Amino acid sequence: MIALRPMKATEFAAYLAYFTPDYAAEIAANYGLSETEAFARASREITDDLPDGPQTPGEALLCIVNEVDDHIGYLWYRPDPAERSAFISDFHILAAHQGRGYARQALNALESRLAESGIIEIRLRVAASNERAQHVYKASGFRTTGMNMSKRIGEP
Repeated sequence: MIALRPMKATEFAAYLAYFTPDYAAEIAANYGLSETEAFARASREITDDLPDGPQTPGEALLCIVNEVDDHIGYLWYRPDPAERSAFISDFHILAAHQGRGYARQALNALESRLAESGIIEIRLRVAASNERAQHVYKASGFRTTGMNMSKRIGEP
């Protein structure tokens, strides 16, 4: 059984230690930036999006835990009550716990939580190269709604 609980302020540094390099690697791969540039961009964006860490208004930072309260992952989403939607900014099951069905269970727990608060749609963006995540989302009932594209200009 999976549960979602609010991230504690004391857990935020560990979250950043996982998320910042992971996000920077995605930025570098998708936007052609150097590792240094990508890490700086990721750090800047995270600081802008989460200035108060887990207590940032309008953001929900959660820890995914199993039945014995072992921390097995993270979930960050932004609810939009006016649109009755929520956008998943980050969803990650720690490597030691992957392949056990926890991702689908966590998504089901999130769906139940959001439905109770009147949310009727969950949105997200997944990297084109992240086939594992795409599989989990599709198996959980998500459908592709578009495609992000990018082109660097003004540089050799």
